[in-house]
Amino acid sequence: MKRTWLVAAFAATASFAALRTLAAQAPSLVSFELRSEPKFVECLRDPNSSEEPSAKVTVVRGSLNDTLHLKVEHVKPGLAFDLFTVQRTNLLADGTVDPAFKNFGLAWYQSDVEVGHRGQAEVQIKTILLDQIFGFDADPQPGSATGAPLVAPTHTFHVGFWFDNPQDAAACGFDPTKRTPFNGDQNAGPLAMISVPDGTTGLGPLCSNPQISGNTINCNP
Repeated sequence: MKRTWLVAAFAATASFAALRTLAAQAPSLVSFELRSEPKFVECLRDPNSSEEPSAKVTVVRGSLNDTLHLKVEHVKPGLAFDLFTVQRTNLLADGTVDPAFKNFGLAWYQSDVEVGHRGQAEVQIKTILLDQIFGFDADPQPGSATGAPLVAPTHTFHVGFWFDNPQDAAACGFDPTKRTPFNGDQNAGPLAMISVPDGTTGLGPLCSNPQISGNTINCNP
């Protein structure tokens, strides 16, 4: 299993220089902020706080899987959200809306998020996250002579959460009849907060070990 390579490397060598090289390639902890969807920030805001809505994600690398901790603050008490990892974000590296954005691509439902009376929420999940998170559809493409999968292995390096109840974003201009599939019943509201791409690689923050070769940028697993 590829995720055991850090442990195997530690057992195989006592070279401090080698360990430093591995650590530089793949950090054991990744932390990043989520940005509010500009159109709906007023529907996120805690009326009892002067602070802006915020969400911080911290991911700790493990040998078999990783642990993600999400902390949300200064958000309207009582709101509920649905946390996903997705292929693409609709924001640029500076947090502004990407004018070329079309859709979020492949998405994985990870957790529910519920905001308490103090405007805070915390969620922890354990799964494959850093550098290797991906999904695919193994059904063959119709008419494919090679059996190529319908959806090739696709990484979901971005993290975001959506309003669970479409009505919670209606005051900010969202049409509750145009629901999104981002909850367990596939009748969610709009995006609330999401990660931004790296300014150099364009990859999402769950890729901690980018590999650049000429004009090609990949994530090194």
